[in-house]
Amino acid sequence: MGLFSRVRGVKAPHRKNTADRETVKMSVPETVILSMAQHIGPPCKPTVKVGDTVEVGQVVGDSDAFLSAPVHASVSGEVTAITTIVMPSGQPAEAVVIRSDGEQRVHESVVPPTVESYDDFVKAVRDSGLVGLGGAGFPTHVKLQPKNLEEVDTVIVNAAECEPYITADYRECMENSWNIVSGMQTVMEYLDTQRVIIAIEANKPDAIATLTDIAKTVSKPGREVLVHTLPARYPQGAEKVLIAEVTGRKVPPGKLPADVGCVVMNVTSVSVLAWYLKSGMPLVEKRLTIDGSAVKEPKNVLVPLGTPIKDVMAFCGGYKEEPRKILMGGPMMGIALRDDELPILKQNNAILAFAEEELLPAPSACIRCGRCASVCPMSLTPPVLATAYAKEDAKELEKRGIMVCMECGSCAYVCPANRPIVQTMRLAKDLVRKAQKKS
Repeated sequence: MGLFSRVRGVKAPHRKNTADRETVKMSVPETVILSMAQHIGPPCKPTVKVGDTVEVGQVVGDSDAFLSAPVHASVSGEVTAITTIVMPSGQPAEAVVIRSDGEQRVHESVVPPTVESYDDFVKAVRDSGLVGLGGAGFPTHVKLQPKNLEEVDTVIVNAAECEPYITADYRECMENSWNIVSGMQTVMEYLDTQRVIIAIEANKPDAIATLTDIAKTVSKPGREVLVHTLPARYPQGAEKVLIAEVTGRKVPPGKLPADVGCVVMNVTSVSVLAWYLKSGMPLVEKRLTIDGSAVKEPKNVLVPLGTPIKDVMAFCGGYKEEPRKILMGGPMMGIALRDDELPILKQNNAILAFAEEELLPAPSACIRCGRCASVCPMSLTPPVLATAYAKEDAKELEKRGIMVCMECGSCAYVCPANRPIVQTMRLAKDLVRKAQKKS
């Protein structure tokens, strides 16, 4: 396959309506609901019980699994329930419910970690509860432990933020640029890499200028810090596309960035890591972009994790009219929600609410125009894959490369028939996984 062609992808409208709106801190909610499944991998188990008093930064969920990250209390108060919630994916998950006392007392465990070695560093990253904050939710400490660590020479800081509407990472660049630089210097030191490349789209000139000025002051021989300006074309922020654009290296199907000498980290993840190493405060809050045609007061909001979406919306003035669609994430890769009862998760970067006029018409039959194939950054042919899925032909799906689909949504964006292409790709991948388990 001719992967990662630079002429593929789409020119989606930016609609960065909140780019110039500084982050505002939300007031403490009455109740938070902390899901035990806030990362890729096995979920955590509650480490507290109903009736316990907890404080900010205290571990309330953890797991012995390697591919996991602890969950910390985002408010001080009383554990009122251990319940089950249905996640945006449709999967059930345990959750710890805490009624806030409004005092935001900090737990005694919140102290800066002692980091004197690579092992200390990895442990600190895990203790922070950090996961990929760009949406993937991959535990960061796992990403920083590639099997071929000695072959990794480049750290890429992903500040592309190519989804329409979302400006949370942009505000991180403008408001906490020194944290970003501090975090990437630390990662570069303990991974012993030669360079860090901050990749950011051209539609963010102020952030490019700010980060470029700082990079020049900290870059030195053997520890180079560069800013790479990306074309403003979706999906530049997708990991494999980003690596190809920035380094010219191509990650083969089934391989990881470390296999081509790279580690990719979201820009806010890097900044939060720096703050944890300085303060000892784990990941307990998240900046979100709140926007969409149904929202009264679009904002960038710093929100305690576990806050119900309805409370965040109320903080933004509520709805101008009844929303017909609420998305967790952006319009290209976000997940549609049933309602606004679900809590905010670590990997959330936006909640978008849209009115009736924003909805697409119902899907119609595929007209075989080929537009979906022409924009796919992975050079896939969705109609062929859809046919194989309809036939439940797992071998044909695998042969045609279904597992390299990154569900970016470029195909669905250009489809004149409004076909549910991404949903079909997800179901097809699941079919292949089930077939692989049986074989």
